[in-house]
Amino acid sequence: MPERREDKELARYRDLLETPSEFRDGFGWSTVLGIFFCGLVMMPGAIYLGLMTGAGMGAAAVWVTVILFSEVARRAMKTMSKQELVVLLHAAGILAGGGPIGDFVYRAYLVNSEAVRDAGMREYFPTWFVPRPDSAAIAQRNLFHPDWLVPLAIVALMMIIGVVNRSTIGYFFLRLTSDVEKLPFPMAPISAQGAMAMAEADAPSEGAAKEDAGRIAFFSARQGIRRKSERWRLFSLGAVIGIAFGFFQVGVPAITGLLLDKPFFLLPQPFVETTPLTESLLPATPTGLTVDLGIILIGFVVPFWAVVGTFCAILATLVLNPLLHHAGILTRWQPGMNTVNTTFANSIDFWLSFGIGAALGIAAVSIYQTVRDVRRRLAELKEKRRQTAGTQSLWETPKTGRGDYPMSIALVGYAISSIIVIALCYTLLKNTGTSRFGILTFLAVFTFIYNPFISYVNARLLGISGQQVDIPFIKETAFILSGARGIDVWLAPIPIVNYGGQAQSFRVNELTGVSFRSLLKTDIIATPVLFLLSLVFWAFIWKASPIPSDAFPAAQINWELRSKSDALLYTSTFAVEGGEVNIMHSEFMQAIHPAVIGVATVFTVALFTALNFFGLPTLFVYGIIRGLGQLPHYLLLEIVGAMLGRFYFQKRFGAENFLRMAPTLLAGYFTGVGLISMATIAMRLIQSAVSAAPF
Repeated sequence: MPERREDKELARYRDLLETPSEFRDGFGWSTVLGIFFCGLVMMPGAIYLGLMTGAGMGAAAVWVTVILFSEVARRAMKTMSKQELVVLLHAAGILAGGGPIGDFVYRAYLVNSEAVRDAGMREYFPTWFVPRPDSAAIAQRNLFHPDWLVPLAIVALMMIIGVVNRSTIGYFFLRLTSDVEKLPFPMAPISAQGAMAMAEADAPSEGAAKEDAGRIAFFSARQGIRRKSERWRLFSLGAVIGIAFGFFQVGVPAITGLLLDKPFFLLPQPFVETTPLTESLLPATPTGLTVDLGIILIGFVVPFWAVVGTFCAILATLVLNPLLHHAGILTRWQPGMNTVNTTFANSIDFWLSFGIGAALGIAAVSIYQTVRDVRRRLAELKEKRRQTAGTQSLWETPKTGRGDYPMSIALVGYAISSIIVIALCYTLLKNTGTSRFGILTFLAVFTFIYNPFISYVNARLLGISGQQVDIPFIKETAFILSGARGIDVWLAPIPIVNYGGQAQSFRVNELTGVSFRSLLKTDIIATPVLFLLSLVFWAFIWKASPIPSDAFPAAQINWELRSKSDALLYTSTFAVEGGEVNIMHSEFMQAIHPAVIGVATVFTVALFTALNFFGLPTLFVYGIIRGLGQLPHYLLLEIVGAMLGRFYFQKRFGAENFLRMAPTLLAGYFTGVGLISMATIAMRLIQSAVSAAPF
């Protein structure tokens, strides 16, 4: 038996795109214009879509921007290079979401939420996090009020720190996992496919300039043109499907909202609620369905065995919840509860603890695999050094022209930014009931030990399977055991961050031949634009109408569940003024069940071991952990897409060919939804500006 059995499911994704031999700088004026276009035009639509349906519009906004700029360049007789398109994609991706200011609106909701009021902590939120509940900044829904100045300044600083850390520690782990360990990053080619389609549609075929070489060159050129036009047709087909579905999903509510007191949702948002209807058959079980064609298309792209694992976990949850209820474990559920209340009650009784245990099991397996493979790689490198008289160095900067810089610079940059964050948190956490030295030690351990450790583990997992994992509740456990009192410790920007995903982001751009330095230039321009435009649009939308409200059903559901979870967590260290904190009797600790955590940990490790022993796909385990105890609403349609892709489209078009086609079709779909969303939501913004006159 070989020393290391390679998962066949991962091997299929390894070579979808080859690493180019030439890298170019794609940053230019088109990038700057794309940043402002996406921020001014796409961001308000992304905000509305998120509040209305709960689905982000990031990919749609990105592709709308790229298509528009590509078409303008074509009509100006100028072809955008592949590198320019990729950098534009990166820039648009930064601006495509709602920005960081949406969290401020949630904070204003949280401080006055029912969950916080019932816990008695309404008056205990620090003013560097959110204004006082009776402040005019909240009562008048005004983000430009002076009471928001300090919270805004803290977020602005953390955005700058984030850019530095992504460009330093994220790059560091790319070098380790991609350059040194040669991990495949199987999901990286997916993000690169759309830009490749755009670039190949614009660029002349490789054989077109050599038609004089004879008949063979002519037919080779025609074949290249045909391949490129097929990819572009797939992109266009996806866009048409997205436009058609997006009209019913987003367009109808947006248009009816202009004419009626409440918008009419032809497709219920964010999902069809069936929990009260199925409670007699499936007690204590949240049920429903999200009607979204995009989920089926995502099933084409996500690795098949991961989706199958998720589906099996959903079926297991549908069986387990009623059994757990009849066994007297899910005791907080009551008949008549909807999805939000059922999910929250079940989380306290069982699934929160099970999720912690399952994540601990994945973390244990991942740590073991990481240590094993690092030792093997170091042994191989030692042998290679011996054979080459020690000329190869682990820390040698590769001379590939992709914009690399020494690893020492990355580490120093991360250290400086981390010291700044530690100083900020040390200043904010004055009333935690613990020693100042203890706070400083706590911050240093997480910044310089835990963050690099968990980031490397995740970078490696992404490189192997496209999955991520965090050690669950590490921050929460540390806060509780530290003896901290009050809720300030939960709200401070404690430097506990996982940068493993940035390694895959660098790998995506490497596959498209983009110089890393052009990405840094883009971040420097896009970050302040993101902050300012996010502030302007969120201020406008919040001032125009309350959030959440009937116009934003997704926010009503999601924010209620989130506020309940946040308040539950804060109770672990909260006590009224003059009172004592009894952690073991807090509501949060009542949701922690050590026996369930232990069983879940053992179950996860045993499942990994069994699958590895029998040579079965490890992605199946990740899918199971992803689906256990989760809402089936968003995940059921994934299996439909996965089955169609695996057993119909892959047989019709060929497995490898379809794996290349599916991401392009999905990118086109997001573009179509984005186009219809922007057209309809723009009308909503105009109506709000004219009739409500919020300023």
